[in-house]
Amino acid sequence: MMGNINWAEVKLKVSSFVRNNQDEVLGALGKILQVIIIIVLCLVVIRFGTVAIKRFFNKQRQSKYRFDEKRLDTLSTLCVSIIKYVLYFIALIMILDNVFGISPTTIITAAGVGGLAVGFGAQSLVKDVITGFFILLEDQFSVGDIITVNDMSGTVEEMGLRITKIRHYTGDLHIIPNGEITKVTNHTRGNKAAIVDVSVAYEENLDKVINVLKKVSEAAAKDIASIVEGPMVQGVINLGYSGVVIRLFTKTVAGEQWAVERELRKRVKEAFDREGIEIPYNKVTIVPPRGETK
Repeated sequence: MMGNINWAEVKLKVSSFVRNNQDEVLGALGKILQVIIIIVLCLVVIRFGTVAIKRFFNKQRQSKYRFDEKRLDTLSTLCVSIIKYVLYFIALIMILDNVFGISPTTIITAAGVGGLAVGFGAQSLVKDVITGFFILLEDQFSVGDIITVNDMSGTVEEMGLRITKIRHYTGDLHIIPNGEITKVTNHTRGNKAAIVDVSVAYEENLDKVINVLKKVSEAAAKDIASIVEGPMVQGVINLGYSGVVIRLFTKTVAGEQWAVERELRKRVKEAFDREGIEIPYNKVTIVPPRGETK
């Protein structure tokens, strides 16, 4: 137990060991100090490099050439990722060379001898990096895009050499190795369709309903800035179990289609309430047995 330790005896033994092995202890402490200094310097340079890169790309946003914002965000995160990997590698070489006396030539030779064995294990890493470069080169998606990858959807938060980070709307962060990205659905490229299906009771006058929906559509086209085309009343698309289904179709700025759909539904409900148009819902009709009155 800790209470039974004779600290005076421990201190005496440690002092004796240090006194008898003074050169070795000082050498070990010197190496530890060198490692700490190299790591700290590496982190400081990474910090300043990250700030410099972000400032550079922020200036490009204000440039008269008007670079794409998402493209700049993507390049910014990629450059930060590259500088981190490069500086980590340099720091490792410096520690091995200056602290442990292992020259870079020896490291390269050892890497060549062990390259075949390590290569099989590093295949996934190489695949991730190469795929990351092709994603960037082909502009498949950028930071800020809403995408679906391998049944995982969300907003691209970061693109690195090896991984891509996607933030789901629930707040969950998906971290996906670039090598596993085989199929991408980008939900924010080009105008998007917003579709609202409206059900009305069979007893309603369809001409009146369509005229009301046209007025709602005209007002929405003037009020909602993210609408780029429509809305259009496409007419009856289905005769449902309890009502007639009429569709509204419009095109919006990418990423705004869901908000437009919600706003259109709200406006349709308010218009139907004003006009006394019934939206079908489940009803229960009770028929009394013969010979009985209600």
